[in-house]
Amino acid sequence: MMTKLSRDEAIELIKEKLIKSSCLPENTSGIIEGILDAEYSGIKSHGFHYLPIYCSHLKIGKINGQAKPTLEKISSSAIKINADNGFAHNAIDLGFSTLFEMVEQEALAVMTIYNSYNCGVLGFHTKRIAENGYIGIGFTNAPASIAPVGGKKAVIGTNPFSIATPYKSEAAIIIDQSASVVAKSEISVRAKSGEPIPSGWAYDSDGNPTTSAQEALKGTMAPSGGYKGFGTGLLVEILTACLAGGNLGTKASSFAGEDGGPPATGQFFICIKPEKFNSQYTNTLSALIESITQQEGARLPGAKRQQANENNKDGFIEISESLLERIHQI
Repeated sequence: MMTKLSRDEAIELIKEKLIKSSCLPENTSGIIEGILDAEYSGIKSHGFHYLPIYCSHLKIGKINGQAKPTLEKISSSAIKINADNGFAHNAIDLGFSTLFEMVEQEALAVMTIYNSYNCGVLGFHTKRIAENGYIGIGFTNAPASIAPVGGKKAVIGTNPFSIATPYKSEAAIIIDQSASVVAKSEISVRAKSGEPIPSGWAYDSDGNPTTSAQEALKGTMAPSGGYKGFGTGLLVEILTACLAGGNLGTKASSFAGEDGGPPATGQFFICIKPEKFNSQYTNTLSALIESITQQEGARLPGAKRQQANENNKDGFIEISESLLERIHQI
């Protein structure tokens, strides 16, 4: 059975539960928008599904609900932000206005974030950069869950990267993909429901392929494209941990479990003003888009989530009664 919530009802419910879990009211807005965008975009694994986890982590101190992120400008085109172990969304929001000011002057600007938490759907943040007229490239690391090819011990997380391109005041293309075959949250959802997972998604603790979501959570995630997926995740780890100053995935505590202290992971964003490099950017991008969309059955990366968001943003959010009951118990 499903229950429908209006946007206002959803906002009030999320805000109430976050505040009851020791989050300052001013620290709730970023994560609320992230949850709603995930729901409207059809990415439910990062929507209300995560609210009980966020609230639990606030209560036990894995997320600092009283966080006061700080910004340091280290050059005319670079800033770094200490998220103070609060929600990544607040730190990202803090940096965006300065990032956009810098890119207008410098054509390219970067922002690093450390002592940070899970930033939810990475493409949500790069999409907002694109909606402001810039190319947005983002990286975020996560607790280790992928072993190197030939190994059994996890070294890097699912470590997604994302790029969003601006076109006519919208994000025309959104590439948002993890270093693993599938996001770990997709396996967590199935572990709770008891559903099996497709073969090729993950390995058990002995390094054998498994279709059990519960065994997969004890083992490691399968890298997308074998060694290429591990290489992509390693690239993200270098930028977000070695460069930005977040914890290595091997040192970060779980985004889902209650063990350990704050994960203190990192994010890295690149913001580019395309017209500064190529006055024909819009025409060239238009031709690229047409080369994809004019093919029958082909779809632009990100088009499905963008269409879902457009269709759903003025409507209701559907949430299962079992999940709603868990949320009401917070």
